Amino acid sequence: MIKKLLLILFIVTSYSVSVSQESPYYDGLDFTTLTGTPLKNALTTRITSTHTNFLQYTPDVWIASKITDANPDNPDEVVLIYGWEDGSDNDSTNDRTRDNTLQDNGSNGSFVWNREHVYAQSLGNPPITTSTIPGQDAHNLRPVDKPTNSSRGNKRFAEGSGNSGISQGGWYPGDEWKGDVARMMMYMYVRYEDRCLPTNIGIGDNSLTQDDMIDLFLKWNVEDPVSNIEKNRNTYHEDLSNGSAQGNRNPFIDNPYLATMIWGGTENAEDLWGISSDDNVAPTQPTGVEASNQTTTTIDLNWTASTDDIGVTGYNIYIDDVLTSQTSNISFQLTGLAPDTSYAVEIEARDFANNKSEKSAVLNSSTTIDSTAPSAPTNITASNISGTAFKINWDAGTDDTAVTDYNVFVNGSLEGNTPDLSYTLSGLTISTTYQISISAKDAADNESEQSDEVAITTTDGQSNGVNELFISEYVEPQGGVNKAIEIVNLTSSAINLTGYSIKKQSNGAGDWITELALDSGSVQNITTGDVFVIVNGGSSAQELIDNADLIHPDTSPMNFNGNDPIGLFKDGVLIDIVGTFGNSGNFAQNMTLRRKSDIISPNTTYDINEWDVFDANTFDGIGTHSYTMSNEYNSLVNFKMFPNPNSGNALYFNTTEDLQISVYSILGKLIKKKVVTVNRNSIDVSYLPKGVYLIKIASEKKFITKKFIKR
Repeated sequence: MIKKLLLILFIVTSYSVSVSQESPYYDGLDFTTLTGTPLKNALTTRITSTHTNFLQYTPDVWIASKITDANPDNPDEVVLIYGWEDGSDNDSTNDRTRDNTLQDNGSNGSFVWNREHVYAQSLGNPPITTSTIPGQDAHNLRPVDKPTNSSRGNKRFAEGSGNSGISQGGWYPGDEWKGDVARMMMYMYVRYEDRCLPTNIGIGDNSLTQDDMIDLFLKWNVEDPVSNIEKNRNTYHEDLSNGSAQGNRNPFIDNPYLATMIWGGTENAEDLWGISSDDNVAPTQPTGVEASNQTTTTIDLNWTASTDDIGVTGYNIYIDDVLTSQTSNISFQLTGLAPDTSYAVEIEARDFANNKSEKSAVLNSSTTIDSTAPSAPTNITASNISGTAFKINWDAGTDDTAVTDYNVFVNGSLEGNTPDLSYTLSGLTISTTYQISISAKDAADNESEQSDEVAITTTDGQSNGVNELFISEYVEPQGGVNKAIEIVNLTSSAINLTGYSIKKQSNGAGDWITELALDSGSVQNITTGDVFVIVNGGSSAQELIDNADLIHPDTSPMNFNGNDPIGLFKDGVLIDIVGTFGNSGNFAQNMTLRRKSDIISPNTTYDINEWDVFDANTFDGIGTHSYTMSNEYNSLVNFKMFPNPNSGNALYFNTTEDLQISVYSILGKLIKKKVVTVNRNSIDVSYLPKGVYLIKIASEKKFITKKFIKR
């Protein structure tokens, strides 16, 4: 690739790009003994302790980027990540270089470059922002064409080939840049740990690592060697005499083989320090493999350590001749197993050079039979009671393995089954009392006793008891403008939005200001049981954007903060409020508020007891409300799920209505939830390991469960 052949040339200053294992930066770290998690922890300490100059996103990162990412052939240009073309065509978005004076000044120009986060801000845990240290870290900021960066957005990295672009539902950085990306993601993970998880930023499998590193980044680290630009960035940022330097380095640029030493992988990365070059002796075969403490889903393993002329770095664990896990210890617990099932276990040792021993003798061990029934569910409650329907909720039963689903009984007879902790009954008779009980089941079909019966009486059918819209969710993030207001319709009929609006009171003082009419967008009605979501137009959170019914610019009232009361109005009259009018104190700073499930009507007096409180940047509840209600329910008609079995990245649903899709392991553990619609009718299954899963498909009333096979 072009990048790999470029020489580093700087007019003012030149930087040495050679780093050896003996570099003073790594003094005190013994790379002949440290491997796995201890090595990862040691690097975390080193790169954190030497990160002493905390750069400002503006102007420091601009200044540094023009030096560290300068075009070696023309220092007045910067090299753009994801680019590949020399500018001779008519498409500026694929340019590899750009005049460094064309930095983004806030305009919407098509030929500007920006310093953008390679680890997308919204994918942090919680999201990273430019006002925090992770969001200002120059090791994660690279020059990029502005429209190209918009195309990338917050898509997760995915496998591909050739030049950069959308691939397999994610973003492929391009053959020239995939190694750069991998090593930056490794740095961000080691530097900021669970704040920046590889499993959140890339589409790949982490089953072979002891933590959240994924095979995709290990593979890219092998396939795309370190470039001179990467080396120069490291050299610049270690030297604090450079005014916009951080003081620390990215170790995986200095030696990509460190990733192999920490996380293993199917192939060795380039060893720039020669740690493994002379090692061609494999470890001894592991012996003494034993199994103990077998349960219905787990088996504990231990074995005698192997020996090696240099050092054993870890062990590969094979189940039924398939590599399933890696560990640096001489013990391991197999989890997620099926009850009453025999497994063939083999252990393989590996060393610094990734030489592998002979596998151990096969150990056959079985999980125990699941004969224990779950405990009965408790605390059955009813809501959304109308003349012909009501919703029931309950607390989960417990089980030594896992509860997979629940049977719902009406007047002693089985009515239905669901994996959820709620169920809606419809088609009932007005003014009638029904005796409701619930039982829990596990994967082995053991069933609990039925819960105590609860008597629930339908109404007279004249009204469902709910008469007005109200605010169901309030999102005020920690930094940024990922702000949203959700309004729910729990009445028995659709409501036209004409006359409805929201306003804010700035800082809890003065009058209500800046009325935003809810019917100012394309959505004019809220159907019964549905929600209406208003999102700040500057939001970068895909969960908010995907569920938005009205996107309003980053202006009042959608630029609210934690001390700005928000009111819902009908024909100019306040009908619901979040916050206390006339009080300038923070009532919801950096948090998400969600109306509790037993609230069914608006309130012009703010009462925190009506709301559940969540951490800042919690968006997973937007677009639905737990009290969604309707007296008419659709059936799962004309429904198909395909392809099944599936060896690809997407599972599709042919449906004529909105459906809640829940993916469970065969043992009943919830893995993923997503709403599919007629137009957005697929879910991502690329991250699922091979195996059998349960897919629960739910409409407003009915639930069905289908077996899904991932190959």
